[in-house]
Amino acid sequence: MNKSAKITPLFILLMILISACKDQDKGNSPFDELLGQPPYTVITDSIKNEPKRDELYFRRAIQLNTNGLPEPALADFRKAWSLKKDEKYAFGIGSLLLESKPDEAVLFLEEAINILPGSRLLNLTLARGYDALGKTEEALQTCDRVLDKNPEQVDVLKMKADLLGKKGNDSEALSIFEKAYNLAPFDVELNYILALKYAEAKNPRVLNLCDSLIRADSLGTHAEPYYYKGIYYSTINDKPKALSLFDAAVKQDYYFLDAYIEKGALLFEMKRNKDALAVFNLALTISPKFADTYYWIAKCQQALGQMEDAKLNYQRAFGLDNTFQTAKDSAEKIK
Repeated sequence: MNKSAKITPLFILLMILISACKDQDKGNSPFDELLGQPPYTVITDSIKNEPKRDELYFRRAIQLNTNGLPEPALADFRKAWSLKKDEKYAFGIGSLLLESKPDEAVLFLEEAINILPGSRLLNLTLARGYDALGKTEEALQTCDRVLDKNPEQVDVLKMKADLLGKKGNDSEALSIFEKAYNLAPFDVELNYILALKYAEAKNPRVLNLCDSLIRADSLGTHAEPYYYKGIYYSTINDKPKALSLFDAAVKQDYYFLDAYIEKGALLFEMKRNKDALAVFNLALTISPKFADTYYWIAKCQQALGQMEDAKLNYQRAFGLDNTFQTAKDSAEKIK
């Protein structure tokens, strides 16, 4: 009887282990219940019939990720990658990890690039991973490796220019943005980036570029070209011209918050504090949770001697953005 008592638990344990191994062979996961329900049922059934078809896991991963389910999507991308070393599977893994675990993303992408060294997409994602970890030099080196072989890769040029800007190499960054623009003048985002860089650098090329963007805007819905011209005139100290262009930006798009902020800041600089305060209060109606708006309202109130209100709004700015140290310090200075 004692012998039987000893054998029974061992037998049960053995059966559990065998069952677990069978489940693993079947591809069971913590997401089985989810994956057995619509809209995943059809693909899941196909996977059960053909568990070695990598593209089925990829298709289901895309569907899961589209539906805001990154964890099971990541598991499917990993399974697809384990079955076949395809660039798009590695990109799926790297991109999802980059959103929440950049350190893991970098480790995975370094391994994946050893397998697929020629992948521009994986190298660019790795550069973004390095950037997320604050490893600017490593990110630049990764961009350069791609550009050495493919010097006309616009996405990589844009990434390199951004990284150089973070290092303070603004003139080199601008030069690379210009090179990218010459390769892809139809890239609207790149047009806007270059226009802002010109404006901040007091480069009058911004005017022709923005005028061409305005002419191309047949529906007249884009505020950005007017805004960038306003930034340019503000930097060269032509305040009336800048104010008129910020007004033009708002006329194009009433909800273009940046134009309100720049206009209000310029009015504050001109010591037109009441006018500035009115602009910032209007901006508040558009976006009541933007920390910068409360900060500028507080500055105007402080200049007008409304100290209690100013302190409260500095505190609100810091409450909305706890990295806004200037707002916190400004509040503490008001007794």
